[in-house]
Amino acid sequence: MSLTCKVPQLRFKEFSGEWEEKKLGELADITTGNKDTQNKVDDGIYPFFVRSQTVEKINSYSYDGEAILTSGDGVGVGKNFHYIQSKFDFHQRVYCIYKFKNKVFGKFIFHYFSEKFHKRVMRLSAKNSVDSVRRDMITEMGIYTPTFNEQQKIASFLSAVDTKIDQLTRKKELLKQYKKGVMQKIFSQEIRFKAYDGSEFSEWDEKSIANCITESKVKGDTGDKAKKLTVKLWNKGVFAKNEIMNGSENTQYYIRKAGQFIYSKLDFLNCAFGIIPEDLDGYQSTIDLPCFDFINSTNPIFFLSRVSRKDFYLQFGEQADGSRKARRINQNIFLEMPILLPSADEQTKIANFLSSLDEKLLHVSQQLDSTKQFKKALLQQMFV
Repeated sequence: MSLTCKVPQLRFKEFSGEWEEKKLGELADITTGNKDTQNKVDDGIYPFFVRSQTVEKINSYSYDGEAILTSGDGVGVGKNFHYIQSKFDFHQRVYCIYKFKNKVFGKFIFHYFSEKFHKRVMRLSAKNSVDSVRRDMITEMGIYTPTFNEQQKIASFLSAVDTKIDQLTRKKELLKQYKKGVMQKIFSQEIRFKAYDGSEFSEWDEKSIANCITESKVKGDTGDKAKKLTVKLWNKGVFAKNEIMNGSENTQYYIRKAGQFIYSKLDFLNCAFGIIPEDLDGYQSTIDLPCFDFINSTNPIFFLSRVSRKDFYLQFGEQADGSRKARRINQNIFLEMPILLPSADEQTKIANFLSSLDEKLLHVSQQLDSTKQFKKALLQQMFV
């Protein structure tokens, strides 16, 4: 039975009239599967939908046709959605929306459902998180639908946006894989650069970290007076620390400058390294985040790229530490670690090459983020 009618904010100009709201249970059948995770087969023939965004494989199928699938419990409940038009099987705690009624375009329902469902289950949950989905959360969900032709056009447009997102995601992943592979070859010296006149660079020399950097210990403020910075794990950079207080009011901070190298004594084995950006010039940190100026023509990008590789920070970090339980690595130990260094000119060539890859990655990431934001804005305006 029809409930209410509305119109969206954004609409294709050839369509008019109000959208009609019906319960999802009136627009399609809803059921759950009869398989368990242990039924998956690594080299199976058919898609097997389990309680996550990951699609497994299986050698059986329970349905052949168009369907929307979402997990009934587990990690990411209310956020995992799949659309398929072929043979598949599904977990006993995965809901399947299928057998769409006359004048219902399944891909339109998929876009609408995946945009609106999480808000609904959060609203119906008594807690701040959702542990499981009841069947009536799906069957009783109100879905506003226009005519079949308008459903089809909206779905086709949004699917085109999804294709663009998938292409950019794939491009980003391929660039990351390429950078990882080429860095391996550069630092193992399988790939060598040449001088501008075509001549060979000299062999790399083993030196200590102390030959590349020297510690900066300019005292700053104490306690909550300091504008603090922090280093994120896994080489994700240096950021302002949005805390009013860190430690006692007598804690000594040290002034840090743009372009300095910084690492975390406590998270050396978690790749907590970075170079301080211009916008954090003058920020401060404690002795647990020591900072260093570059010396002897050491290229900052080359240096950061080298120490951020697992074969460096794990091998030498564990040697210095003796145990993964006690992760603190003081600067005197760090400065004694060995590092293979090419000439200053080859360092620059390597750094410029890696920077060009980073620029491409940044550009693709920005395109991807922009396209996702574009889709988000569309979904908010194209659906009632």
